[in-house]
Amino acid sequence: MKKEDKQQFTLRITQANSTELVVILYEMLLCYLEDAREALQPGEDAPCGQDEFREALRKARGCLNELVSSLHMEYEPAPALMQLYMYCIRRLAMGEQRRHMGPLEEIRRVVEPLRDAYRQLAAQNSAGPVMRNSQTVYAGLTYGRNTLTENMADQGANRGMLV
Repeated sequence: MKKEDKQQFTLRITQANSTELVVILYEMLLCYLEDAREALQPGEDAPCGQDEFREALRKARGCLNELVSSLHMEYEPAPALMQLYMYCIRRLAMGEQRRHMGPLEEIRRVVEPLRDAYRQLAAQNSAGPVMRNSQTVYAGLTYGRNTLTENMADQGANRGMLV
């Protein structure tokens, strides 16, 4: 994952409600699967190697584990989602063992429709951000052609922490 992607995910997390956080986890998982695919691709600009592949899969596994731990099993879609997530975890292990993208592509085919469904739900969720007392970020085009400048407000001593 590129530095810009990490910054964008971090910004989105600070402003997200509970449903948007699930969407972000799905997107991060897909991004890590893409990193694993790039690590397996031979080429000039591709990172070579097993270490990058394993690191991408470790981070993808972390996303899946977070999705599993966020399920509330007393509500109806949770048992079905648990089965899908466990399937993805097994396929991730197989892809890592065989160093092959086939099982990882199966994960992508499972996760993309889930991400799209949660994205639609997130549009209907009017709850505020989960994180309280986080910095406010204002973004806009200023002093330059095609240059996006972000300014942070409320940079007090208790950023993100309630006192």
